[in-house]
Amino acid sequence: MKITYYGHSSFEVETGGKKLLFDPFISHNALAAAIDINSLKPDYILLSHGHGDHMADLEPIQKNSGAKVICIADIAGWLNNKGIDNVHGMNFGGGFNFDFGRVKMVYALHSSSMPDGAYGGNPAGFVIISEGKKLYFAGDTALTFDMKLLADENLDCAILPIGDNYTMGADDAIKAAGFVNCKNVIGMHYDTFPVIKIDKNEVSEKFEKAGLNLSLLPIGGSLTI
Repeated sequence: MKITYYGHSSFEVETGGKKLLFDPFISHNALAAAIDINSLKPDYILLSHGHGDHMADLEPIQKNSGAKVICIADIAGWLNNKGIDNVHGMNFGGGFNFDFGRVKMVYALHSSSMPDGAYGGNPAGFVIISEGKKLYFAGDTALTFDMKLLADENLDCAILPIGDNYTMGADDAIKAAGFVNCKNVIGMHYDTFPVIKIDKNEVSEKFEKAGLNLSLLPIGGSLTI
């Protein structure tokens, strides 16, 4: 799996011959000004919840690429009403085998509403199983005991929010890594707004002391797991 960071909580994962784009909030993020959304041609867009800072670019990218959107069933209906029909709705605990691998929708503890104020169902995370690897994308979430349900999944990498204020911060993310039993962590949902600005050195030291491998990717940067 090749993982590329586009800022905030937006990642592209290349696996199984396909491109998966998570939570596209790029053109409205000043830190990601160098990323041209018109160049993004994902095969799938995975949406964790309906907040604008996770789906602001969903419609233009989907229309430009024809990507299938994977999201909770409630948002699937909202997208259908917006004229986006290439949608696969899911719900907690459910999994589905796609042409690149398997996706399981898991619980996230947060809030959710659509940009127009419509009901957005519940926020979610995803476990991606592809090419012999397992990736956990937590979405926006607080620390929750439900994460312990993933402890025996043998995750290769966990993408966790670390910015605090709206989601869990670094200290709870370290506990979350323990709950899901994964030592390799990629940070997300930090620095975009003043209230989620982090001290990267301090956060990195905390993870290191906890025996965890934290990657804070530069926007546009990639790693392979």
